Amino acid sequence: MTTPPKPDREARAPLSVERVIDTAMQLSDESGIEKLTIRRLADELDVTPMAIYRYTASKDEIVDGMVEAVFTEIELPALEGDWRAAMRQRCVSMHEVLLRHPWAPPLMESRPAPGPALLHHHDVVLGYLRQGGVPLPWAAHAYAILDSYVFGFAMQEANLPFGGDEQIGEMADAIVSSIPAHLYPYLREFTAEHALKPGYAFGNSFEVGLDLILDAIGAAATAH
Repeated sequence: MTTPPKPDREARAPLSVERVIDTAMQLSDESGIEKLTIRRLADELDVTPMAIYRYTASKDEIVDGMVEAVFTEIELPALEGDWRAAMRQRCVSMHEVLLRHPWAPPLMESRPAPGPALLHHHDVVLGYLRQGGVPLPWAAHAYAILDSYVFGFAMQEANLPFGGDEQIGEMADAIVSSIPAHLYPYLREFTAEHALKPGYAFGNSFEVGLDLILDAIGAAATAH
């Protein structure tokens, strides 16, 4: 008796630079870029490592493409309008994107061969400031300060020891009891009366800090 043929497997998407980069980003989002290797990427794509090398020269080139892809995800408002509102919208979007890709912040400004998406992003951001009347030295200060804040906040938020409000709530008693009130009275007050209350999230402070920085930059740039 003839064994019936197995049903054909769903056609696999053809390999491409875009598919290699997309898969590398997915793996890095899940387990960190440190664990990303050509071998693991090939296994995930169900191809040989040599097949990947037909589309990209090295892991560094893949990382360059990943950074480019992250920059394309950040929302950039039109140049027309208030520079402060545009910068705020851009920074909020950037924060959201970096939380989706927690491996990205240390790499965003580290590439020796920046691509067109990165260069376009920088040009537009500087355009917000310069067209808004911010003097060139203060445009440089603003860009550096804002990006340091966004990158740093996203990295700290991504590396918090708790997975979210629900997990913190489940551990609330253990957390409070581990902080002796007679040794650390203000830390215990902060933890018990603020951080463990419903609705608290570390990320709530992001836009508060962003507005403070934007206000200060605007005031300083006007004064100079």
